[in-house]
Formats: sequence, structure tokens, C-alpha cells
Amino acid sequence: MYRKIEDFTFEWTNAAKGTTNVFKALTDDTLNQAIVEGHNTLGWLAWHLTGAPLFFGNMLAQLNLETSIDPQQPHPTSASEIVEAYKAVSAEVLAKVSALSDEDLLTEVPGLQQPMPRGAVLRMMIDHQTHHRGQMTVLLRQAGLEVPGVMGPTKEQA
Repeated sequence: MYRKIEDFTFEWTNAAKGTTNVFKALTDDTLNQAIVEGHNTLGWLAWHLTGAPLFFGNMLAQLNLETSIDPQQPHPTSASEIVEAYKAVSAEVLAKVSALSDEDLLTEVPGLQQPMPRGAVLRMMIDHQTHHRGQMTVLLRQAGLEVPGVMGPTKEQA
């Protein structure tokens, strides 16, 4: 759980940079890459992560993000369009949270099953992103794409 805005903004900035780098490794031709047929694809995962701040930010943390993307729609067929949409959403998250006070992070907001501090919702948002970004790195390698280092160098970078 975050208790200080600067702690969240530091982690979100690094997490968003890592996610952006993973998204930049995508190609239009690999957006439909899945581990096996019927499972989540690279494109679906990327679009899901682009839209997830709307769920966590608006419904749970009450940040009132104003992005125009619709995460309920199928993912774009252009990898670069997904990258740009994610960059815009992640920048808006950073701006909205930066406008809060440390005390705002302790304010209870509707949680998934019960009220929880806003700082806990923001922690959950980053954990969710990290989880799916890890899935994407496996699919990148399976698709024959270079896996960017997110939390250290990858095999290709060593």
C-alpha cells in the first residue's frame, strides 16, 4: 500500500516505462500470438493493460481518468496505436495521482469486495500490470521477438 505520493509516482514511472518497452517490442503481425489457441493474445494483453487504469483508477481509486479509449472494444490492429494509447493513459494516471495528497492515499474507497485505502488500490493496479507484463514477455519470446529488459537485462541483452 502506498502512503506517500512520491512512492507511487516513482514506482508507476518505472513500471510504465517497462510496460512501454514491452509494448514497443510488439509488431502488428504478432498481436494475435497466444501461448495456445483460445488463450489471451499479445494484443489482448496489451489492450487490457492499457484499459486497466480505467477500472482501477476510476471505479476503485476514484481518479476520474478522462481517456477516450474503450477497453471493451477489440484491441487495435496497430501495435504503435496501442503503445501511444498506453503512454497517454499512464501519463494521465501519473498526473491525477500527483495531484493527490499523502492523506488522500489513506482515504477508503470502494474495493473489489470491501472498502480499502486508495493507496492499496494503486498498489493492486501496479501488481496487476506486472503480472500481465510477465505473461507478455513469454509470448514475445514465443513469437520470436526480442524481450526487452524490464527489471534487469534479458538473455538477449546479457
